[in-house]
Amino acid sequence: MTSIERRKELNPKTTTYEFFGPFGALLITIGAPLVTYALYLTCSEESGGCPPNGLAMRTALQNMAQQGWWMSVWDTEAMLVYLGFYAFCVVAWAVLPGRIVEGVPLRTGGAKKYKINGLATFICALCIAIAVIAIRGPESFTFFYDHWIGIITATIFMSVLQSLACYLHSFLPSKLLALGGNTGNPIYDFFIGRELNPSIGSFDLKSFNELRPGLILWVLIDISMACAQATRRGGLAKVTDSMWLVVFFQVWYVGDSLYNESAVFTTIDIISDGLGFMLCFGCITWIPCTFSLQARYLVFAPLELGPVNTSLILLVNVTGYHIFRSANNEKNDFRNGGNTRNLKYIHTAQGSKLITSGWWGRSRHPNYLGDIIMAFAWSLPTGFNTPITYFYVTYFVILLIHRERRDDDKCAGKYGADWKTYKRIVPYRILPLVY
Repeated sequence: MTSIERRKELNPKTTTYEFFGPFGALLITIGAPLVTYALYLTCSEESGGCPPNGLAMRTALQNMAQQGWWMSVWDTEAMLVYLGFYAFCVVAWAVLPGRIVEGVPLRTGGAKKYKINGLATFICALCIAIAVIAIRGPESFTFFYDHWIGIITATIFMSVLQSLACYLHSFLPSKLLALGGNTGNPIYDFFIGRELNPSIGSFDLKSFNELRPGLILWVLIDISMACAQATRRGGLAKVTDSMWLVVFFQVWYVGDSLYNESAVFTTIDIISDGLGFMLCFGCITWIPCTFSLQARYLVFAPLELGPVNTSLILLVNVTGYHIFRSANNEKNDFRNGGNTRNLKYIHTAQGSKLITSGWWGRSRHPNYLGDIIMAFAWSLPTGFNTPITYFYVTYFVILLIHRERRDDDKCAGKYGADWKTYKRIVPYRILPLVY
């Protein structure tokens, strides 16, 4: 077999589309950044609140138009700070110690090796932030709130730059392409991701973006929002219980994700999706700039919950976290060759096993249920004065339902009749007895 024939065998032409094909891909590529800006315009002091005041909103838009749309969202200082932060994440990956783990086998027969030190990077970033605040006070760490629209622009710039670079890089010889990203349509392939694992030496860009710059920046933004509230209210001791809840929940979630970093290498993002605009924008821009909406809202709309409401919201979050982490621990233990919980399973013709008991016997994606409950808990501290702060949980429900459908289609193609048998045993997708 010639090298050309070998490449064609490894990288077959993609014949099906997701997201309604090129039109849907183009719509999301243009629409997702606009939605990110819109969340700022519809929920900010500059626009008169959340939801916005009509007069203040018109004034803000008029000022932006007079300044020029591009100049109104461009902030050189924010760009330099963001690029410095991203460089810090790269340097930390390179210099901080970490163990090497092997990913799932590739179609080439080998497996990529990944360096695990995301938690060390996160702790390092937290220590720097805490040191700055301790030495110079909370007013020294309000940058992300003060330069918010510029930070959004900086992350979008990085998302587009990386997406374009990865798309062009995928045409170099001997690249392993994603099975879903080789349609030949540039709009769709740019969006969905053409190359499976764009890398520079041992530096794997996809897994790096998945867990580091977006998640860590999300936490730093939350801390910045808490500092902005503290500056207005007279010190960290005056920060509201609602703000502390949001910061605690999201710091814990990110820390937990990075502590369990190796689990990401068995997800659909790493195993089958290419690195295109969808993943670049999602990890680099969407996560830090939309998931932090609750903390940003509480800067200009502080809310004291009291001990009873705080305890109830804590209980909701703990419930979601218990389901999320217990389900993932069952799956990870089972996939790593253990079965300490004596889970039942079925064998497939491909030689793999599908769990049919424990959390995974209740639904096919119990971890998604835990994620949704936690997302709801993160929105509850903002109260019920506006639906906009519940954007995250609303979006997350839609995202996970769509993600579950994508996973179902892939598994149906992979396991065939065995997947039908599995679905008869575990009929519910996410929420037992309901969905």
